[in-house]
Amino acid sequence: MDFKDKVLKVQSELKAPKNQRNAFGKYNYRSCEDILEAVKPLLSTEGLTLMLTDEIKEVSGLVFVEARAVLFDEEGRIETTAQAGIDPNRKGMDIAQSFGSSSSYARKYALNGLFLIDDTKDADATNDHKDDRKWLNKGTSEFKKAQEFLSGKGTIAQIEAKYKLSTEVKTLLTK
Repeated sequence: MDFKDKVLKVQSELKAPKNQRNAFGKYNYRSCEDILEAVKPLLSTEGLTLMLTDEIKEVSGLVFVEARAVLFDEEGRIETTAQAGIDPNRKGMDIAQSFGSSSSYARKYALNGLFLIDDTKDADATNDHKDDRKWLNKGTSEFKKAQEFLSGKGTIAQIEAKYKLSTEVKTLLTK
């Protein structure tokens, strides 16, 4: 079997279900680790090697990680890249966690591109653009929960996925 056929076989047989759950945003997702766990046996069977690398870059003051996924054997090679921004001041994370989180995110999307993993069933892809989010108001129990969530590993983006935020509330949450 030639390189192209091996790649097609792995791409068609790979099943990486969304077994992780984001309780705050109430959605399922797959992690980079989930994809790697699912693909390793297929790569071994086909005699293919996968290599993941990261490079930190900066463009116009924006620091990001660019992940590269390279699949190869002695006959051929294909690769994809994906990027994720890095926020070194991310609330609830130290600098290493911020870089690691962005690396994992970028690697996951590089793997999605390489193995043709379709995320069309994601909430973002099926969004009918009707905004059913409630407003998050300061002083409420939901506001306090959001503050606690941010002091852990939560992000403001996850809160914005669930609630509409006024400029004032967003400022209060992020300071």
